[in-house]
Amino acid sequence: MRVLIDTHAFLWFCAGDSALSTRARRAIEDRRNERFLSVASLWEIAIKVSLKKLELEIDLAELIQAGAVDNGLVIVEVASRHAVGVVNLPFHHRDPFDRILVSQAKVEGLAIVGRDPAFDAYGVKRVW
Repeated sequence: MRVLIDTHAFLWFCAGDSALSTRARRAIEDRRNERFLSVASLWEIAIKVSLKKLELEIDLAELIQAGAVDNGLVIVEVASRHAVGVVNLPFHHRDPFDRILVSQAKVEGLAIVGRDPAFDAYGVKRVW
C-alpha cells in the first residue's frame, strides 16, 4: 500500500500517542508499505510551533530525522502538479494544508493515514 501520513498522525506516531488508531500505526510501521510524509506537514508543524500552538519535545530538525528519516518515510515535496490539483478540489475542507495533502494523494495515487473524515468526501482512500 502507498500511504501519505497526515500531520496529526505523524505527530501521534512520533509521540507514541494512543490517539493514533491501531490500523493507522500498522500502516505507518509496515515497511512493506511505501510511506510518505509531505513537506506541507512539516511546514504546518513549523508554523504551529512558531505560533506557540504546538510544543515539541525535540526541535523540528530532530523530529524529522527521528520520526521520518529513521523510520524510512519518504518526504514528498510540494510540486506544481500538486498545487494545480488544488484548483479543482471542492471546498469540503478549508484547511490549506489538508487540501494540498488531498491533492498530493490524488495526483500520486496515495491513501491518506488520518483521522479526519472530511478526506472521504474527496474520493481518496483513508486509513484509520
